[in-house]
Amino acid sequence: MDHIDHQIIEQLKQNGRITMKQLGEKVHLTGQAAATRVARLEDQGMIEGYTIKTNPARLGYPVHVFLTIITQHVHHQPYLAFIQNQPDYVVANYKVSGKGCYLLECRFPSNVELDQFLVELNQYVNYQLSIVVSG
Repeated sequence: MDHIDHQIIEQLKQNGRITMKQLGEKVHLTGQAAATRVARLEDQGMIEGYTIKTNPARLGYPVHVFLTIITQHVHHQPYLAFIQNQPDYVVANYKVSGKGCYLLECRFPSNVELDQFLVELNQYVNYQLSIVVSG
């Protein structure tokens, strides 16, 4: 990767919907040359995909939490199966080292749903809850 590839990636991070012509202008290439470089970056796995940024609070999920998951047993499958069945709430689940085994990021429509989730979660693991105040 050279400095132009880095510039292309930064531009695409800012606006994944930018046209190749606009991208080329920003990195001082033709639109075709920019498109060729983007295709190469995709083929090499440096660009894995394109996403949109949403506002979860406006989409009805204002309660944002992180849970440090502390497992009691070496069998994590019941916990993993539980969170797989919670796609409306689970944003990400990271296997980590440190105090816990996992760091679970979730969003909820209200504290009522959060409380219900925590009661069910506690059947599988212990946890420490952190509520996001701002971010």
